Amino acid sequence: MSRIRTQIERPDQEIVRMAAQFSAATLLEAGGKKGALPSGIKPLGPSMKICGPAVTVSSPPKDNIMLHEAIIAAQPGDVLIAEVANVYEAGYWGDIMTHAAVQKGIQGLVIDGCARDGADIRQIGFPVFSRGLCIQGTGKNGGGTINHAIVIGEVTIEPGDLVVGDGDGVVVIPRHEIEEVLSRAQQREEEEERVRQLLREGKTTMEIYGWKSELLPS
Repeated sequence: MSRIRTQIERPDQEIVRMAAQFSAATLLEAGGKKGALPSGIKPLGPSMKICGPAVTVSSPPKDNIMLHEAIIAAQPGDVLIAEVANVYEAGYWGDIMTHAAVQKGIQGLVIDGCARDGADIRQIGFPVFSRGLCIQGTGKNGGGTINHAIVIGEVTIEPGDLVVGDGDGVVVIPRHEIEEVLSRAQQREEEEERVRQLLREGKTTMEIYGWKSELLPS
């Protein structure tokens, strides 16, 4: 079995564009509250967003050669998503790799680990979702995989799954469930707009949702 796979199935580009219209939280709720990555994984900049098919990377601790390889393996619009064996005292991604990823048309990076060169990455505007920043560098000794299943937190991520992230965090939607989740997300958005309209009319959230209130008349 090859450690590096370059051929994966991806969702249709129109489906990806539709998904990008929704927040990560809306898609999480529409997906049955499944697929949320650990809350410690956040964007380096508050306005950073990502939406694209997953190119999965598994890297040994304190080594990032597979991330360099993943830049080559990825196609424009892909999101690199990586686990590093829960070892966070290293900066697995930096300025040079960011420039390489931008040149390739990669959508962004999600890593269950740390990056470095944070100011440069923010200035470039390339979306990086990580555990934070770490000044320590990495080795180039090899090992790991590309486009095999990985696990981050309690979520198993397959190549081609949809990765969506914003300021709230990151959610992963299995590729075969995307269209169903998008349908429910649209219904949820319509329902929330109905609730907002009722709030504008003076209703309270307790009344709208039918919750018993000790402060409102029965």
